[in-house]
Amino acid sequence: MPLTFRKSFRIFPGVRLNINRRSWSVTVGPRNGPKRTWSSTGRTTTSMDLPGPLGYRSTRTRRRGGR
Repeated sequence: MPLTFRKSFRIFPGVRLNINRRSWSVTVGPRNGPKRTWSSTGRTTTSMDLPGPLGYRSTRTRRRGGR
């Protein structure tokens, strides 16, 4: 089993800094509501937990090279 590293810090209420072995990200939003995450790899994720087995997630990745 490979070793993994992941750590999350609460900076302010509703704002978290997430760190793993390859990148870092900032998540903004309440615990049980819509959230927006920006990653150092260029990925932006919008997500929302819904009651039951439902959930919503939309991910966009910016292209490298500026085009």
